[in-house]
Amino acid sequence: MAISFKKKDSFSTILKNYFGERNETLSLQPLSEIIKSLKREELGVFTAYLKDNETIRENLIFYINNIFKDKSFNLSLTEADILSENAFFPELKKRLLNKVLPPIENENTVWYLVDNVLVTPKKDLEYFQNSPEDKMNELFQLLKIDHFISRPSVKKELLFSLNILAWRVIGNVLDVDVMKMAPEYRNFDNPFLALQNELDLINAQFNEDPEFKFSSTDELYKQTKIYMDQCLEFVDIAFSNSSKYGISSKTNQSLLKIRQQLNRMYDILKLFVIDDEKDYLINSKQLFFNILKYKSHKNNIRELVSDSTRLMSHLITNHTAETGTHYITSTFKSYMTMFWKASGGGVVVGALCVLKMLYSYIPTSEFAHAFLFSMNYAMGFVMIYLMNFTLATKQPAMTAATMAKVLSEGNSRNTYIDFAHLVSQLFRSQFIAFVGNVLLSFPVALIIIYGLEILFKQNFAFDKSSKLLHDLDPIQSKAILHASIAGFFLFISGIISGNISNNAVFFQIPKRIAKNHFINSFFGQRFAKQLSIYYSRNWAGIVSNFWFGVFLGATAPIGLFLGLDLDIRHITFAAGNFALGLYGKDFVITSYTFWICFATVFIIGFFNFIVSFGLSMLLAFRSRKVEASEAGEIFREIFRYFIKNPFRFFIPLRSRLDERSKQMIEEITTKSADH
Repeated sequence: MAISFKKKDSFSTILKNYFGERNETLSLQPLSEIIKSLKREELGVFTAYLKDNETIRENLIFYINNIFKDKSFNLSLTEADILSENAFFPELKKRLLNKVLPPIENENTVWYLVDNVLVTPKKDLEYFQNSPEDKMNELFQLLKIDHFISRPSVKKELLFSLNILAWRVIGNVLDVDVMKMAPEYRNFDNPFLALQNELDLINAQFNEDPEFKFSSTDELYKQTKIYMDQCLEFVDIAFSNSSKYGISSKTNQSLLKIRQQLNRMYDILKLFVIDDEKDYLINSKQLFFNILKYKSHKNNIRELVSDSTRLMSHLITNHTAETGTHYITSTFKSYMTMFWKASGGGVVVGALCVLKMLYSYIPTSEFAHAFLFSMNYAMGFVMIYLMNFTLATKQPAMTAATMAKVLSEGNSRNTYIDFAHLVSQLFRSQFIAFVGNVLLSFPVALIIIYGLEILFKQNFAFDKSSKLLHDLDPIQSKAILHASIAGFFLFISGIISGNISNNAVFFQIPKRIAKNHFINSFFGQRFAKQLSIYYSRNWAGIVSNFWFGVFLGATAPIGLFLGLDLDIRHITFAAGNFALGLYGKDFVITSYTFWICFATVFIIGFFNFIVSFGLSMLLAFRSRKVEASEAGEIFREIFRYFIKNPFRFFIPLRSRLDERSKQMIEEITTKSADH
């Protein structure tokens, strides 16, 4: 007969009704009801009740032993909170499905029992962990599970779990792509195979004596632990070599999985160590806590994304850091060089503004307009890149990684001062690039549109002038939102650049080009070598600039197709469009329109910069584990530096910190070149 309870029934009421007499039920409802009610009380009250009610306590012990009897728990040790797939997206898909539609589990396992008893394993774990240690010890003793870890059946499960994890680790680590990440181990004995040999000895010892245990001084235990440490060292070396050899998403996931399995093996091995009688209780509790902890993280999507993307973000920012050093000016000469490069970029953008306006007159579909606009931007940006010119807002996505490398070297006051000085160098570099872009894109757009009117006797900007000027009014239009969208695309183009660079290193594309038989046969060895060098230096930049152009060109037509007010605003194009709008109106506009458009050009530049640089810094900080708590102190230091040295944020005044920043940039460049 089923017993029904109210949600707020106390544990004493539940215990009396279920365990007033011996209950041989295998239902999990009594245990679930007890735990729910228990969380509303202090654990000490529960243990005191059990001490005062021996009959209920004995019946509860019988019930617990009955429902746990013959239930294996190896799945909770070998599967929970360990990656089950060797690729990110299949793992993500699996976890999402498990959250929406939980899988059907074997009812004869502790895994199933935990799923059906604990509503929220994480909160239940916190309850037990936050309970006083002496009360938890007392609970285990009262329920007679303080020596749970010493039972032969439990040791058998633990040993079986150890072996399962070891077999899986060896299978993953012997994968070709994983092994090549740590070539240092090719000339040494493989620690993973040696670890398996030690586990075979432990298996043999268990077969001889099911009551066996380790002490912390046991040679077999210490040797097994050493091999586990060596295996973890292999994983650390493989990850550290990722900057040198590149890494694929699959290999990254495999290494993460190997590390998780090795850490799990270490957790299990420690449960066999008994130096004192009290260790039986300690290890029994630890097994209980471990099972709850692993289960509570089983389908955690946030941790999966965090672990899987941290290394990839590190690689992406690492491969853009060396490029970013070229965008930081430390001397007057480099400052002026940046100005001339930005001026060249402004010339190209001025022409692109006119071309885009002319393309918009073509009577065709929005898809065709998207294609024309995208190719216009893409070819222009690639041209700017190949001609070694500069587009101002392309800098932040590259320089963020450089900045993060400086911060990752320490968290002292001196490090923050160095960082603030580097920020001043970046800001003035961005400022002079803005100036160069705007000063040239404005007159070049005017000259070209004037030339077209001379040639064709028609003012091509007339029909578009009202819209061009309207789009530069942040009150009447969504100029700030559209500038932020452009900043986001700048950030994405930086990710693309870093990802292409990483893939080129991982798949050894430059070396493949240099050794390609067809290229060497038809064009010669020298051509193949030069092509490989050209690819290594330029391909990532070409691809990222191409896609940046596609993003900018396709946004407005796609927004129109979807019925959304989507578009992009970029400071250099805004300056060119301002010139076209003025020309279309024959320079007859109100003073309000002129000044609001003039100011908006620089407002757009600010949001281009702040969004792209902010997102890039978040990615770079995350990849190098720079704590968020440091942000306040970092910004305060930058503000203090600005108050003391405001002009350094705009012009290259000399500073005693110049030599230090120059040295840091050279170190970053040298390391990247070595890789």
